[in-house]
Amino acid sequence: MTLGVLVYFSHKVLREEGVRNAEQTLEGTMQHIDNILLSVEQATGNIYYDLLQHLDEPERMYTYSRDLVLSNPYIDGCAICFKPGYYPGKDLFMAYVHHKKAAANGALDLTTSDTFTHRTYTEQRWYTKPMETGWIGWIDPLKGEETEREPLVSFCLPFSDKTGERIGVIAVDVAISQLSNFILAAKPSKNGYSILLGHNGSYIVHPDKEKLMSPTIFGQTGRKADPTEFAAAKAMLAGGSGRKEFRRDGDNWWVFYKPFAPIKWEGRSSGEVAWSVGVVYPEDDIFGLYNKLLYLALAIAVVSILLFSLLSNWIIRKQMKPVSNLAKSAQHITEGNYNEALPYEDRSDEIGLLQNRFKQMQRSLQGQVSELEDETKRLQQQDAMLQMEYDKALETDKMKTSFQRYIIRQMDEPANSIDSSVTTLCNNYYDINKEEAGKQVGNIQRKSQLLVDLLDHMAHFTENETGKEGSHE
Repeated sequence: MTLGVLVYFSHKVLREEGVRNAEQTLEGTMQHIDNILLSVEQATGNIYYDLLQHLDEPERMYTYSRDLVLSNPYIDGCAICFKPGYYPGKDLFMAYVHHKKAAANGALDLTTSDTFTHRTYTEQRWYTKPMETGWIGWIDPLKGEETEREPLVSFCLPFSDKTGERIGVIAVDVAISQLSNFILAAKPSKNGYSILLGHNGSYIVHPDKEKLMSPTIFGQTGRKADPTEFAAAKAMLAGGSGRKEFRRDGDNWWVFYKPFAPIKWEGRSSGEVAWSVGVVYPEDDIFGLYNKLLYLALAIAVVSILLFSLLSNWIIRKQMKPVSNLAKSAQHITEGNYNEALPYEDRSDEIGLLQNRFKQMQRSLQGQVSELEDETKRLQQQDAMLQMEYDKALETDKMKTSFQRYIIRQMDEPANSIDSSVTTLCNNYYDINKEEAGKQVGNIQRKSQLLVDLLDHMAHFTENETGKEGSHE
């Protein structure tokens, strides 16, 4: 949670810092552009008042134009034009001096001309607007048919004679490719760049020279622009300030923009410039540190959680090791090892208390088991004794049964003899003689006495055995 809070506010601060740096770079870019334009305006002003003192010297106008081009490295050309018929015998007059590349060594050289493109200067907006309205300022880039060579931006300064009548215009040209080189020399970031758009969407500053040749940003050719790129351009041309995200070639870009506002100071032209200045960054350049912090925070969080988990697991296993040992001892005890030696650790925490209670339980269990074993042994001894008595009783019963069967078998013959004698006496009662009757009676008496003796033996044996059983009980 702490890491998350830190990352959240760090991201917020870094994002705000990135936006603030971009806005400061935008402000610095605008000041850089304004310094270049201001130097051109000041150089123009340096010849302005002297030119007013020599309006009747047309050849001197070429000197002013040449001196102005040579005095400032940003100036590509200068044209001093007068209204038609101002000089007697000349319908149109323009003293135009500009840079031209020498064919031999590539060094820059100056050339003089009295025309600009195939149209007369009276038909061109850098002349007509100042002459008609007295407007002083910078016009949007001259491209295509409006310029002879490369695209230009021009500072227009009309001038008047002693009566106050506007009689001509000084037009100072700055090549936008050269202006771009000066501005883009100070890169806002590794892959970022600055742009300057005219009010109609034409490029004034851009690192791609082909775009400088395009009439407007909406007339780009050579690739299919993303709709968000055009939306960002429209936002810039709307005259507001802000930032806009757009897609280009599959990557995310940001543009920070604001209206180009020249610094106001006494003596400077008050002509409004409807331009928009911007700095363009790939997302990684402005929010790269922000994204790296996010990835770094995620990596730290993952590593921290892994380390915390490993450390927690190690600590928990270490702290729970006594409990694990107790669990193993408990398992051994449940398997019948009641004298299991418990691991001893002198602890005063809950685990130490659990160990002490477990030892008390083991001692109590050992006592109960010992008592149970003693009682089991006693019962086993009693059982053995009872088994012996039972065996003896069975043996006695067997002996008694056997003796009784023996006596009964011994009684069969006397009983049968008595039965025979009685049957003989009964059947021959009237016919039997006295001697035979006495013989049968004597037989009955002997056999009866024998039965009595056998019964006495049985009774005596039973009485003895019953006495023995009673004595064992």
